[in-house]
Amino acid sequence: MNWDQVQGKWKQIKGEAKTRWGKLTDDDLDTVGGQRDQLIGRIQERYGIAKDQAQQEVEDWNRTLDRENDSARIEQQRERKAS
Repeated sequence: MNWDQVQGKWKQIKGEAKTRWGKLTDDDLDTVGGQRDQLIGRIQERYGIAKDQAQQEVEDWNRTLDRENDSARIEQQRERKAS
C-alpha cells in the first residue's frame, strides 16, 4: 500500500497501528493523521529507538497491510466466482 493510501484510510487503519505500537496514545495517532514521518517520530519518542529502526518498523507494518489487503482481495474474487 503506498503511503497516500495509508493516509486516505488512516481512520480505518489507525486501530491496527495502535495494536502494533501499544505505547502510542489515541492523541498520538490523531496527531499523526496518517503522516509517515509523524508516525516514525512518535514511535521513536514512545519506544526510545533510533529513527532508522522506527522507519524499518513502519515499513514492515506497511508490508503487513499490503499482505492483508491482497488476501482480502483474493477472498473477494473467490466469493464473486462462487456466486
